[in-house]
Amino acid sequence: MDRLPDDIVQLDAETFASEGSQHHREELRLWLRLLTCTTMIEGEVRRRLRRDFDVTLPRFDLMAQLDKSPAGLTLSDISKRMMVSNGNITGLVDRLVASGHVTRRASETDRRAQVIRLTELGRAEFRRMADAHEGWIADMFAELTRDGVDDLMALLGRTKDSVRKACCNA
Repeated sequence: MDRLPDDIVQLDAETFASEGSQHHREELRLWLRLLTCTTMIEGEVRRRLRRDFDVTLPRFDLMAQLDKSPAGLTLSDISKRMMVSNGNITGLVDRLVASGHVTRRASETDRRAQVIRLTELGRAEFRRMADAHEGWIADMFAELTRDGVDDLMALLGRTKDSVRKACCNA
């Protein structure tokens, strides 16, 4: 009998939990299902970005933030939006400057801050990647009906509200 690769076995924590002890609460199983779906989708997006564009997901995410802000963003703004340290962003920006995808210049209002912008090349390449990304996500959700998507969005919205309330009360 063929054995599944370790990354696939480890990926599906929901299945592992459901096959184990029956003491797991439904909320835990729900969390594991959400985590499993997120991990599977993110892994496939990473794989396709690398395969089709030779780009990492963090680089794509940084370019997405810059695409939403044509006037540019400071390193600090980018790190807040991406929820990572300035050090992580600096390395990504350095590589994107070297490849001609972004520019870096001193801020006009604060010379200590650097403003990062997509170049024309960066914007054009990001748009190609974003179009492909949108298609990949649509394909991954193709088995859901429009009503199913709407229902899931509503449920996840309520879930998000519930999580926010729980985090504020902790």
